[in-house]
Amino acid sequence: MFRARRRPLMRAAMVGGTAYVAGRAGQRSANRQDQEYAQEQDQEARLANLEAQAAPQQAAPAAPPATDMVGRLNQLGQLHASGVLTDAEFAAAKQQLLAG
Repeated sequence: MFRARRRPLMRAAMVGGTAYVAGRAGQRSANRQDQEYAQEQDQEARLANLEAQAAPQQAAPAAPPATDMVGRLNQLGQLHASGVLTDAEFAAAKQQLLAG
């Protein structure tokens, strides 16, 4: 009679212990997956940050504005009109400006 009572208790202890171990293993697995996910997100954020920093450096330099050339031609024209530059000097400076 005493043995009949022990077996259900042993079975309950075995089932409870097995469930506890399985629960802990599942919890560790979930924690590990959460850590891996967090590491992947951190790595993706770092890559995006590096790509954002590299993008402006790769942009081609802008061409000098045409208004600068027009302004320099106007300045040369004023110097020629005021008599500071001769016709030959004006033509040479204009040619150099247009070539460069």
